[in-house]
Amino acid sequence: MIESINNERIKKYSKLLEKKYREETNLYLISTDHLVKEALKKNLIVEIFLLNGYENTYGNVTYVNEQVMRKLTNLKTLPSVVAVVKKEEINEIKGNVILLDSLQDPGNVGTIIRSAVAFNIDTIIIGNNTVDIYNEKVLRASEGMIYNVNILNRKLPDAIKELKELGYKVLGTDVEKGKDIKNINFDKYAFVVGNEGNGIKKEIKDLCDEFIYINMNSLCESLNVGVASSIIMYELNKKNVK
Repeated sequence: MIESINNERIKKYSKLLEKKYREETNLYLISTDHLVKEALKKNLIVEIFLLNGYENTYGNVTYVNEQVMRKLTNLKTLPSVVAVVKKEEINEIKGNVILLDSLQDPGNVGTIIRSAVAFNIDTIIIGNNTVDIYNEKVLRASEGMIYNVNILNRKLPDAIKELKELGYKVLGTDVEKGKDIKNINFDKYAFVVGNEGNGIKKEIKDLCDEFIYINMNSLCESLNVGVASSIIMYELNKKNVK
């Protein structure tokens, strides 16, 4: 059992709460029973820390006290388990695609990851200015679905160029210039969703082949980006049910 926050392993792993160290090491931290068990299925776990007094249902663990557990999380509610996990990044674009342009809210990104799995989006491309998907709040909001979708980190202009070379139609969202999503029929598509306040950047919009919008009551000006993305994925999935 580890009882000191000055333990070398704890000091090393606590740095993973910062994006800089996650990128340097290709490791990150997860908490909650569900996330840990999903990562175990993928054989991505490096080490598991379990709060003293809790039943071990994970296999090989190291017990820690509350003080040490707090060192390994930024969450207000103390988790019973924290695991160190290896990043799993595949560089190949496959299947239907969603691109995230400068999204900042971890809850929105986690919601999009969950909906992507639900509605058969195979690849999520994360633009440079989007919140880190290995942020604790993103991971919790994804409910473990991050382990069931191909996630790439790319510069979006480069990614869009590659998508077009692969035969994809790239769709943007625009309530003024867009077509009703129900009138879009492409077998191979990628669509872009933009920042919560500013939408898709102009340089990215200029690269889109078509624009779509969600037909809704005029009393509602806009939808939360997580909700809107989920609706778009649902509608596109209906046209391309696997």
